[in-house]
Amino acid sequence: MLPPDDFDPTPGEPIALAPGLRRILAPNPSPMTYRGTNTYLLGETDLAVIDPGPASPDHLEAILAALGPDQRISHIVVTHSHVDHSPLARPLAERTDAPIYAFGGSEAGRSAVMQQLAAKGLAGGGEGIDTAFAPDIAVGDGDLIEGAGWTLEVIHTPGHLGNHIALGWGRHCFTADHVMGWASSLVSPPDGDLTDFMAACRRLRARDWDVFHPGHGAQIDDPGGRLDWLIEHREAREAQIRSALAAASDTAEGLAGRIYTDTPAALLPAATRNVFAHLVDLHGRNVVTADPKLAVDAVFHDAG
Repeated sequence: MLPPDDFDPTPGEPIALAPGLRRILAPNPSPMTYRGTNTYLLGETDLAVIDPGPASPDHLEAILAALGPDQRISHIVVTHSHVDHSPLARPLAERTDAPIYAFGGSEAGRSAVMQQLAAKGLAGGGEGIDTAFAPDIAVGDGDLIEGAGWTLEVIHTPGHLGNHIALGWGRHCFTADHVMGWASSLVSPPDGDLTDFMAACRRLRARDWDVFHPGHGAQIDDPGGRLDWLIEHREAREAQIRSALAAASDTAEGLAGRIYTDTPAALLPAATRNVFAHLVDLHGRNVVTADPKLAVDAVFHDAG
């Protein structure tokens, strides 16, 4: 996590970011959401609402109050179905008759290894899944969502969640929870997949962006630099895990205790999830083995 910044807008107040683009902060601050969820309004007449946010009647009214006399909401786009991003989509659709666009339900895009872990009983941790979420219109990687005067390119960016998408708008990109400036993205199996996360980071890095608009926190004016930091951060953690395993085989929990030596005990379960995400990735690359099988309580060994 980065040091505190000066990002502290008033919830419910629209803030202009660029011609045709405004941001409204939802009133749901927390350690997982920072100041709250960023909802974006894109367009001049027929508007796209990107990530309506949590189930908040106040936020619903704030979104509707932001409409001018000649404006209407024509599209609702959900980047992923965590409870801080998607639950307000259906109430907003009922008030506006706008269809909801997303990659799919909460299990869409989940990798085969994560499906296997989930089938064995591993449940996700972290931000909470909107299990009832279902879009009206499912979109796939490379699809275009078009409205009056704007076009969004769908970029499937699994890793934080299997159904996570980013949205390209010219040289701007709405990165939701995949790339944020205030913290690194949570990757917690079986909902989060580090292999997918790193691949999506490198895919975004291969393109030339001017600005990232994240799901939480301030806009990112150095997209390439931030992606480089995220990739290097994960690679450094991987190096720590591999070094620890070279010294002694261990469980994910044991490795977390050896690596996160300054972390309060209450946060070690989250650290264990992060370590396990790396171990799943390393197992898939045949860098480590799991005894007796791949599971959060397995004993992991250096395969070298």
